[in-house]
Amino acid sequence: MHTLFLGAYHFDGEPARLLAAYARLQQSYPPDSLDLHLCVRRATGITIYDACPSRATFDGFSASDDFRAALAAAGLPMPRVEPLGDVHTAHLRQAVRP
Repeated sequence: MHTLFLGAYHFDGEPARLLAAYARLQQSYPPDSLDLHLCVRRATGITIYDACPSRATFDGFSASDDFRAALAAAGLPMPRVEPLGDVHTAHLRQAVRP
């Protein structure tokens, strides 16, 4: 059985600017390295929902120097990081791309 731990990264600010920076960040991560990944535009920013293989992996990644450096290189501020929990079920009929 494959398990995933879901976390949220909340970036506050002007959504169009944040989405442009997010696109730059995405270029540094190969798409096949992502198990479950969503970017949601909000009126006051964007939220990234990202799954990791475990809570320990999530905690390590979200606090890592590599993650901070990737954010800075893309022009993203440090997000509010919210650990959400283990994914019980995930279903996506098709990929959604801008």
